[in-house]
Amino acid sequence: MSKRASAHSRIAVIGGGLVGSAIAYGLARHGEEVAVFDEGDLALRASRGNFGLIWVQSKGLGMPDYAAWTLRSAALWPHLAAELIERTGIDLQLQQPGGLHILLSNDECARRAAFLEKLHAQPGFPRYPYWMLDRQDLKSMYRGIGPDVVGASFTEQDGHANPLRLLRALHTALSQMGVIYRPNHGAERIEPLERGFAIHAAGDRYTCERVVIAAGLANGRLASMVALDVPVRPQRGEIIVLERVKPFLRHPMLSLRQTGEGTVMIAEAKVEAGFDKRTDLGVLGTLARRAVRTFPALADARAVRTWGALRILSPDGFPIYTQSTRYPGAFAATCHSGVTLAGAHALDLAPQIAAGALEARMQPFSPTRFTHGDRHVLYQH
Repeated sequence: MSKRASAHSRIAVIGGGLVGSAIAYGLARHGEEVAVFDEGDLALRASRGNFGLIWVQSKGLGMPDYAAWTLRSAALWPHLAAELIERTGIDLQLQQPGGLHILLSNDECARRAAFLEKLHAQPGFPRYPYWMLDRQDLKSMYRGIGPDVVGASFTEQDGHANPLRLLRALHTALSQMGVIYRPNHGAERIEPLERGFAIHAAGDRYTCERVVIAAGLANGRLASMVALDVPVRPQRGEIIVLERVKPFLRHPMLSLRQTGEGTVMIAEAKVEAGFDKRTDLGVLGTLARRAVRTFPALADARAVRTWGALRILSPDGFPIYTQSTRYPGAFAATCHSGVTLAGAHALDLAPQIAAGALEARMQPFSPTRFTHGDRHVLYQH
């Protein structure tokens, strides 16, 4: 992909992370002429710190539509992975054997069961089977489970994939499909024109007929330029990577998974520290202790890397998908689940943008929910 290509494209996607790249891929597979503006590796890129879960259980308390959207994306993931493997030859290491949320006390078990019951009892919730497993169930699955493990919740739709391979595959596919890629071109300004938009980036001016803002934590600033309100804030996650060990973990867990290369990843911290990406030894210690209580043998594995990365959160934690009423060709997409939702972004959201308008079923994800003070119900059409 050459940044020397035409200064005009039909659709400009601002953001080259997992969200922007998945949308750009979906647009390109629909025959759209697309240019991607990417700030580059100095960006606060959530894609680099993604844990890699495709996670359905737990999603949607307070917004059943989010549960339905997550469930749909999990179902679309095998189609996206197969397409990308065929196009690029890159194995995304997709596995969807179901996922386990490990519970380390009777109190945790009671609270988890009550939470899932409340989640699934919501009007309009897309009910799917889940199971509360006891210790004997887990012992039959994993001989090395720790003595502190009391039980787990299990959902069949959960899985995991390699987020860096996903990002690489998307970018490789975009190149093969003729998408214009402009690295080190963080958008400084979006200028609405009489017909279309001008993107000001890296000292140059580019024009487009439509624009999709998928720039993570920059979305709030950029969206306001096209009369959109997209409130976002950072939340830090921290990850520990252990050395490669013999394969032992067949199911991803909320805070523990084994990659295709054999390394073990430990994560799921939620630290409110603004834009500070530094790790905290106290947080990392808490994550490590829980992992060792789950599988005591991990105490002998060496930690080889740790890092912190910033999630992109809306005020209620749910995604935002919207288009401007003042400038109808301007769209914005924000979420903190770039891997989980990659299937839906590429194979469902992108076709809607290609068609020129978001469908009515996307209305619950509108940022108007923050100003109207109401909660949307699941659309039936």
